[in-house]
Amino acid sequence: MKHTRRPVRALLAALAAGALALTAAACSVDAAGQDDSKPTIRVAYQTFPSGDLVVKNQGWLEEALPDYNVKWTKFDSGADLNTAFVAGELDFGALGSSPVARGLSAPLNIPYQVAFVLDVAGDNEALVARNGTGIESVADLRGKKVGTAFASTAHYSLLAALNQAGLSASDVQLVDLQPQASLAAWQRGDIDAVYTWLPTLDELRKDGKTLITSRELATAGKPTLDLGVVSASFAAEHPEVVDAWRTAQARALTTIADDPATAAKAVAAEIGISEQDAAGQLRQGVFLRPAALSSPEWLGAEGAPGNLANNLHSAAQFLAEQKQIASAPDLATFQRALYVKGLPGAIQ
Repeated sequence: MKHTRRPVRALLAALAAGALALTAAACSVDAAGQDDSKPTIRVAYQTFPSGDLVVKNQGWLEEALPDYNVKWTKFDSGADLNTAFVAGELDFGALGSSPVARGLSAPLNIPYQVAFVLDVAGDNEALVARNGTGIESVADLRGKKVGTAFASTAHYSLLAALNQAGLSASDVQLVDLQPQASLAAWQRGDIDAVYTWLPTLDELRKDGKTLITSRELATAGKPTLDLGVVSASFAAEHPEVVDAWRTAQARALTTIADDPATAAKAVAAEIGISEQDAAGQLRQGVFLRPAALSSPEWLGAEGAPGNLANNLHSAAQFLAEQKQIASAPDLATFQRALYVKGLPGAIQ
């Protein structure tokens, strides 16, 4: 045991130190209107089209929680966000189901819980091959350079797509690239294919061929989702804040469904694209109605955690098979990681 504990502790210490530097150097920290006399809620977001961006743009958290500061910090991937959670730098975050499955597994064992389903990946994540490479199918990727953000839902989906085509990760040259970096490498001709998400995905599609989408992989039994998580200790101490956060996220889902123009305008402002492009990108995702979140298929209800736990468990098992993690925790670990307090009433 002595030989295994020390490397794990060293890894966690390194992750924590990295998170401090990462948070300080984050792409964007929105701390406007901060009042030093109020406690601060630390929220991590990513710029994929979702209701989370609508909540941020509309200031609904700030409106619902006037006794708190709300500090929004932008992250480029779920892996970076996990690192910040390890360091205790976050209370809420938006990240993909694969990073969550990894985060709930050893050695990270992050004490957070899934409190919301932001979206189900559809055509908003995909594998695209650059024109001129001669790649017409996933099977043609053998020996090619393929970029993706490691430890992301896109990485998970890429491994699933390769597996479906009879290839393994070792059959291609995998390159760890965040979305913007993958676009730059693509434009230089340094990479043959990329599995990534919007808005970068739409830029790649202008000069590439879509080989497979996350919607297709979901149909084949490898679904991915974008999830809202909350620190378990924060949720235990401030359940009323979690309720306010869930209510704001549910309001955003309703806005996407019933007032898509307002949702597109908010997302466009946050990403820095046109409202028309934002509307098109939102249409590529699958957004649940708030009432569906507490169904057995998704989060479930208090005392009856839903099938989302099975989805995360399956993702962890696949990651273990692909040697991305050492082993998958048992199903009970993922059931405990669903924050279902007050459901179904809390978000309806």
